[in-house]
Amino acid sequence: MSGRKTILVAVLTALIIVSTFVSGCVDDTSASQSIQTQEETETRTITITDSLGRTVEVPKCPEHVICSGAGGLRYLTYLEVEDRIVAIDGNEKKVSVGKAYAVANSYFKGYPTFGKSGSENLETILALDPQPQVIFTMYTTGGYSPDELQDKTSIPVIALKEGDMVNNREDMYQILRIMGEVMGKESRAEELITFFDTTISDLDERTADVPDEEKMTCYAGGVGSSSSYEFLRTDSNYPALYFINAKNVAYNPQNVSIEKVSKESILVWDPEVIFIELRPSMFDGENYAPYQLEHDESYNQLSAVQNGNVYGMLPYKFYSHNPDTALVDAYFAGTILFPEQFEDIILEKKAAEVYGFLVCEGDEEKGMSVYETMLTISDTPAYVGMEFE
Repeated sequence: MSGRKTILVAVLTALIIVSTFVSGCVDDTSASQSIQTQEETETRTITITDSLGRTVEVPKCPEHVICSGAGGLRYLTYLEVEDRIVAIDGNEKKVSVGKAYAVANSYFKGYPTFGKSGSENLETILALDPQPQVIFTMYTTGGYSPDELQDKTSIPVIALKEGDMVNNREDMYQILRIMGEVMGKESRAEELITFFDTTISDLDERTADVPDEEKMTCYAGGVGSSSSYEFLRTDSNYPALYFINAKNVAYNPQNVSIEKVSKESILVWDPEVIFIELRPSMFDGENYAPYQLEHDESYNQLSAVQNGNVYGMLPYKFYSHNPDTALVDAYFAGTILFPEQFEDIILEKKAAEVYGFLVCEGDEEKGMSVYETMLTISDTPAYVGMEFE
């Protein structure tokens, strides 16, 4: 009889452990290894200081959350807690193929919406079932402030300030750490930060010793805003070029916020290689970079166009920043600008590794599937030379 009791206790203990892990409510830190029951977890709260310096009390490891604004779902997917999302920002219903996290989680499109960032529908939020325990908001001016949204819904609101891959990477890392602490994914947050730092270091080290005079000049055009993807739109610190120490003709360390250059400037610079961010076919037309390169006679005279050195790339800026695609783009740009330093890179394999780690919970086969789907974003092929008649 004592033997049966021993077995029963062992089985029950195992079930408790398994159910706790499935619910995602074990502290993800080395400092705390204790197992908590579901009831204990639900009543436990922690105090978080968000990106705006607000102090917010939230339930530890919430099971149900929503994210308002660009980037929130991306970071929750990186943290491997996308299964706790119960509704999405209305903007997420738009084209998903340019966003790796949305491709990996295509079921997001079937989720209910609660309005858009700055114009959240309070009645819809309060009617959600299950009810979100935490609202993450990618803070922008206009609309409800985080405090107003919290007061009107009685749901804790964590405001996050999105950074970028070059000038404000620490802001991006802060998002991962704040979300990681709330969601019980502290260790995963640090894994992500290490992955980004290690990958960016690899890109940098490959070309750090190449003299400027040996580098081809280059330019990234069609870098998106919400309404225009014209050739003159760029990023003076475009990550894919910045990480590999490329000779970007638009680079300006004194004015890092340059988002558009003049036509006269690009004609004078005459870059040897041009990279274009591709967009879905709905954006085709006279304000789309590939169309302009093909139909504007002055652009036809650029050396890159004349010599067949224009390449389409997946968009880094597509519903805010896409850090995963920035890394894939950087490895591709490296193979074009520094073929010797990147001769070991097989882009498909690298893309599967990046997307697999960031949005597919380490499954590189699924990462490859995400990459292949992403390539369908445009009728213009990505990562091959563009042809103009």
